[in-house]
Amino acid sequence: MSAVAPEEVPVIPRGVRLHHDRVRDQWVLLAPERAVALDPVGHAILAEIDGSRSFGAITESLAAKYDAPVDQIAADAGGFLRSLMDRRILEVA
Repeated sequence: MSAVAPEEVPVIPRGVRLHHDRVRDQWVLLAPERAVALDPVGHAILAEIDGSRSFGAITESLAAKYDAPVDQIAADAGGFLRSLMDRRILEVA
């Protein structure tokens, strides 16, 4: 599977959290024995994940917020989230 389906609900699993590193003034995704530095786009995507909204609803929200085409947001965000899922840092409900 290469992308995230619109009906899937992305979930940040237990033990993984978004954290603002004040020393580096950067957002990171902390997982057991791992830390993933996030750029502003990655943070914007992950900040939308609440464990209840579908990927389709998240992409629509991001598209409205950033005035961008939904299909472009879905492609970019889907690839990013899929890479986190492949590394077992993100799940779908």
